[in-house]
Amino acid sequence: MSRPLQVYLEDAELNRLEKWAGERGWTKSQAVRFALRALTRPAAEDPLLSASGMIDGLPEDLSANIDRYLLETYVSEKKPRKPRRRK
Repeated sequence: MSRPLQVYLEDAELNRLEKWAGERGWTKSQAVRFALRALTRPAAEDPLLSASGMIDGLPEDLSANIDRYLLETYVSEKKPRKPRRRK
């Protein structure tokens, strides 16, 4: 059974909600329900948390220093340069 809930939001919050919902083709109510489910989901049902600890050998400080580790391990391929035209 669905029941109504009235929520007061600041203008900036309402604008962000409308933008976020609109980008997905959702109503504001659908967006609020989605956020509520995501925020209150038990940790046992969270797919990311359930994957925690599945990979052996990771640094103990990985979560605190993820950006540093990504910079050390990720190598992007550079686009080939176009030859310059001489005038």
